[in-house]
Amino acid sequence: MSRAKTSLAALAFALTGVTACATAPDPDAEANAQLQAAMEEALKPATPEEIEAANNADPLTKANFWAKEYSKNAENLDNALTFADALRGIGSNERAIEVLSEIMVIHPREPRILMPLGRAFAANGNPLGAARAFEEVAAIEPGRAEAWAALGTALDQLENHKNAQTAYDRALAIEPQRASTLANYGLSLALSGDLAGAEAKLRQATDLSPNDVRIRENLALILGLQGRFDEMQETSAGYAPDKVVEQNVEVLKEMIQQSPGEKAVRSQIAGQAATADASEPAPPAEATGLRLRRTGG
Repeated sequence: MSRAKTSLAALAFALTGVTACATAPDPDAEANAQLQAAMEEALKPATPEEIEAANNADPLTKANFWAKEYSKNAENLDNALTFADALRGIGSNERAIEVLSEIMVIHPREPRILMPLGRAFAANGNPLGAARAFEEVAAIEPGRAEAWAALGTALDQLENHKNAQTAYDRALAIEPQRASTLANYGLSLALSGDLAGAEAKLRQATDLSPNDVRIRENLALILGLQGRFDEMQETSAGYAPDKVVEQNVEVLKEMIQQSPGEKAVRSQIAGQAATADASEPAPPAEATGLRLRRTGG
């Protein structure tokens, strides 16, 4: 072989070696690419089909699903709101408050956050926090009856009945046929000692929502507290067993005889004994379901 051919062969061999080195796979690069692909897949938003299935699942499954979606993008308002709602569905109100408070830093004074935040506060036994949240919504959206109604309920829980009734008036000025607000207004008036006013509001609420058992229970109790036991039984008829209705009437008669006037009203509304004398035995109201009940909104 001539020297020229030998040189060409050597050059070709050298080039082949360079090409082989250039195309050899890099294990680290492949691992990184696989990791990147896996991360991108994990961060993909759920499909509409997956969302529908999760929302139709049991509360715990729904909460777990939205926890994952929230972790993918904690700044997404819709994800945060849905996750908070799912948390409230399993009774995790404290965590719901945390999630809503965090997203509100990004979306300050957002009514879509403040309304569920107020409800979470209320469910977690913090009516003051609830009142502040609802009051802010009412200030931002004064034409929103739901906000005024919720504010009224929170103020009643704070025993600020006068301002609660003002809030109910604002709600009813916007939506006059809001049965739940009328019912809660009636409860507020009863707590203020105005049984006649309470009866009027509850009758309006009953006319608008005749199948709402809680409203009928409240009306029956208000009638009983006025000593109108026949009307109380008539109002209760059809939704409670006769034996329970009769038992409720007897319990209420005995309680009014032992603790007349506003003291009896407050005692029965609270579902517990009057607090003036700690030695007084509690009437068996809880056993018969004899107490006023708030309605939603």
